[in-house]
Amino acid sequence: MYNLVIFGPPGAGKGTQSDKIIEKYQLKHISTGDMFRAHIANKTDLGKEVQSIMDNGVLVPDEITIRMLESEMSQHTDIKGFILDGFPRTVAQAAALDKFLESKGQKVNLVLELVVSQAEIEQRIAERSKVSGRADDSAEKLIKRIDEYFTKTVHVLPYYQAQGKVSKINGIGEIEVIFGDIAKAIDGSL
Repeated sequence: MYNLVIFGPPGAGKGTQSDKIIEKYQLKHISTGDMFRAHIANKTDLGKEVQSIMDNGVLVPDEITIRMLESEMSQHTDIKGFILDGFPRTVAQAAALDKFLESKGQKVNLVLELVVSQAEIEQRIAERSKVSGRADDSAEKLIKRIDEYFTKTVHVLPYYQAQGKVSKINGIGEIEVIFGDIAKAIDGSL
């Protein structure tokens, strides 16, 4: 099974590129943000807890995220692999993911880092918030999410760099050009 982590700040294009990766490589997309939003929409107990946390613009605690992710991944056994979007966001989550995958005889094969400037991120999310209606795209929450990425999440990259799994991709430019670079990285890691 092939497991890919797509990494980058909010608005870097992870969702857009994930769609293209899924189409070409037939991977199952797991977005922790989508999982959280589904729990919130369904008003589950976990959803209510996650809503409260997300309303404050901070990361959901590792134990909640890991438990939800392991449950989701365990439900899909007849697939080619996963693309993880929005996870891991901490070194503890990365270590927990490695441990979980090892227990299944798997590993993270590749980490794609979409490199995008903060000015570009702010512009993209401002545009996205006009059409998406996503509550987490407000200006105040955006600032918190970007800060979370650059002060906490970005520290996961050295964990994977030490394993030789990170491929940096320029996330600014034409979507198809960016995807071409992504496909080269994936093909090189198969």
